[in-house]
Amino acid sequence: MKPTFKDTVAWHQAEILMQPALIRVLDNLRKHLEVSPWKGTYEEVQTPFPGYVLCLTQGESQLRFDVWEMCFQICFLDYTPTHSSSESREVEIDSSLLDEEGEVDWNRLDDKAKQVVRDIFSHLPSVS
Repeated sequence: MKPTFKDTVAWHQAEILMQPALIRVLDNLRKHLEVSPWKGTYEEVQTPFPGYVLCLTQGESQLRFDVWEMCFQICFLDYTPTHSSSESREVEIDSSLLDEEGEVDWNRLDDKAKQVVRDIFSHLPSVS
């Protein structure tokens, strides 16, 4: 899904949040993978925009998760991942992730990233 923003303020806030969100997502994925029976690798993708897909494998089971979609869940309010890469929709920035000066609130960002990653791993199928 390609996010669109209602104004330049929202665009600027997304610019401030996306890289830190990516850092926290990757770090939390690493921590979960260290103790998970699932093996994780990353695959570079170019569409709908350059990014990475987390590929989880365990035995014959394989699952794929778009890393940007995880970041979108963190940075945007009420964001639900979509399977349509060509879809474009307006998103609303989660302004609680920014402090009074408009800087990243790292504690809130980390808490939300932990929750998104925890949700992914808690919903993985049990494979024997």
